[in-house]
Amino acid sequence: MCENVTEWRFTPHVVVRSLRYHHPMTRLLLADPFPSSRLADLKALGLDVDYQPELTAETLPEAARGATVLVVRSTKVTRATLEAATALALVIRAGAGVDNIDVDAASERGVLVANCPGKNSDAVAELAMGFLLALDRRLVDGTTDLGRGQWNKKEYSKAQGLKGTTLGIAGFGQIGRGVAARAKAFEMNVVAWSHPFTREEADLAGVGFAETVEDLAKRCDAISVHLPQTKETKGLFGEKFFSLLKPNAIFINTSRGGVVDHAALENAMKTRGLRVGLDVFEGEPAEAKTTWDLPLSRTPGFVGTHHIGASTEQAQNAIAAETVRICREFIATGTAPNVVNVALHSTARHQLIVRHYDRVGVLAAVLGLIKNHGINVEEMSNTIFQGGKAAVAALRLSVAPPAELVKDIEGLRDQVIAVEVKG
Repeated sequence: MCENVTEWRFTPHVVVRSLRYHHPMTRLLLADPFPSSRLADLKALGLDVDYQPELTAETLPEAARGATVLVVRSTKVTRATLEAATALALVIRAGAGVDNIDVDAASERGVLVANCPGKNSDAVAELAMGFLLALDRRLVDGTTDLGRGQWNKKEYSKAQGLKGTTLGIAGFGQIGRGVAARAKAFEMNVVAWSHPFTREEADLAGVGFAETVEDLAKRCDAISVHLPQTKETKGLFGEKFFSLLKPNAIFINTSRGGVVDHAALENAMKTRGLRVGLDVFEGEPAEAKTTWDLPLSRTPGFVGTHHIGASTEQAQNAIAAETVRICREFIATGTAPNVVNVALHSTARHQLIVRHYDRVGVLAAVLGLIKNHGINVEEMSNTIFQGGKAAVAALRLSVAPPAELVKDIEGLRDQVIAVEVKG
């Protein structure tokens, strides 16, 4: 069957056309810092780039009015912003994850949400290894004492060393795999737990397999966390988990602050000698620079950074390049790579195939008849044949089309060639 290139696809949240289209001077709002070299790339796409890197969750709704594309890194995109930005079609998180975006509100308004997964994995993996070294060799404490004029070689000569110890990785995605590779270079043993993750996958990756997160805690000298924050992972690392760790173990979190119960963590530091490296915190400031009191930071055995795991020049350039790629694809097709809020497949099990003449109003007539029967079209494609004389529409329906509907569509004799029901 030979087909023309024109095809429409309708999914529950988005309409996609395969022919290139372009919105002249589509406004793109950048609400966080972005590499200057990549700003020119965005402008070269024909976008009207509005660069306001100092915006906050409170000032974003007004600034986003009239924008078609919104790019953020850490700035929160709330329901208020999505309701105010009535022209908005795409939100891009210039980073991994989308926890600072109200995805439900975006989906309700038919706004695509995309991110840049995997582009900062090396940077985060490097920081995790930095924490391991810093905690084992007490680099921060030693540097602090030197700054105070204290020389204490006897105290800081005490370290276990990493070789031969076991690192547990919670979350074996791209970042977790990057940490595993680096840990192996230090001749550490690696055990992983993730969901979903199988023993066969662990064997292929050359790491040990933990059945549960509790099993991981019991077996390892150090733990590095690389999980998204979800309903299932919220507070996952709490009192029970920390009670199962070996005394003086190392715990590192470079993922999301909410996956850790910080009160339980602090208690484990005080009672079990847990050594901790954190780049992320529950309730951390949204501002790039402000005052913030973190009592945990004054607990012995703590090393902390300022949620900068992805903040290397290499990572930011890679994320910026991916953001440009997403914008380019969006301009060309109306959809975008890495979208997280569009159903990949309709749940409908009934399909109506309508072969029809490619004329104005035919699809509108067919859809009108379906509407009259109170049936929802969950997904649709329309493919035009060579010569532009005929086309075939495939409609996935919420319920089985009744015989009366099929008869009504067949009654459009000067517009419809044939009708077929599947499923």
